[in-house]
Amino acid sequence: MQPLDNPAVWIEHLITNFVAQSPKNRLGPDMMARPAFDAPLVGFSSGSDALFDEYVAHIGDFYLTPAQIYHKAFPGASLATGDELTVISWILPQTKATCREQSEQTRHPSESWTRVRLHGEAFNDALRKHVAESLTLKGIDAVAPMLADFWSRSDQGPYAPCSNWSERHAAFAAGLGTFGLSDGLITPLGKAMRTGSVVARLNIPPTARPYQDHHAYCLFYSHGTCGKCMARCPVKAIDRDGHDKKRCQRYTEGKVPEITNKKYNIDVSVCGLCQVDIPCMHHIPDPAEGL
Repeated sequence: MQPLDNPAVWIEHLITNFVAQSPKNRLGPDMMARPAFDAPLVGFSSGSDALFDEYVAHIGDFYLTPAQIYHKAFPGASLATGDELTVISWILPQTKATCREQSEQTRHPSESWTRVRLHGEAFNDALRKHVAESLTLKGIDAVAPMLADFWSRSDQGPYAPCSNWSERHAAFAAGLGTFGLSDGLITPLGKAMRTGSVVARLNIPPTARPYQDHHAYCLFYSHGTCGKCMARCPVKAIDRDGHDKKRCQRYTEGKVPEITNKKYNIDVSVCGLCQVDIPCMHHIPDPAEGL
């Protein structure tokens, strides 16, 4: 059973309307006039996409495919392959006001950016739940991996710290963006964003991937220019060799919460300085922007 005649359109409207209308899409109860996110971008990938097996091969055996996620969430269901599954992905772009405030910072995140990490991600959780529950009401099995009790982080493997499901990698599979020098996902709405996903037992044609290379939108890799995110990192965790995730983690999970707690009374792991005041902040950059 699928919702209406065109499930892709139904789901896109479901997500877009929730972002536009939900009172939870705010910077917090004391800043209700300011939204956390602008209008979203939605894409789809097949549960049988070979990319998911490639992720397992590169990241580690602990990484879950859509079929494994489905079976963990619905252990009594029968499913031979991932062909019956669709991974729904979305991009939630930070507002221009939040990005402007964040761009003015050089050592720690702005208050609005910090609030998006707390209240905006709480909204993203609400959106994940809303999509999964709305599909369930239509008779469709659906699970948000990030909300499942089997989602976990790992400090193992060559890409540690990592997790057993990456929503950025799901978005890449859904044609929504490619990776940059800082490991951030560069999307048509820019790198200053958050992403979400739901795995559902329905068949939706995958969104076309308008790229062949996983670094296609990054000017550093595609044109040998830019690299402006390197200068934005306060702890030099980004250089010409890429992103030092452990150095980044030590700052975002160690030092930054002390700062945000003292300045904003918000205790979260956050930074994001490399996502603003750069050519790919709000869009896929033009080559001329990297000069």
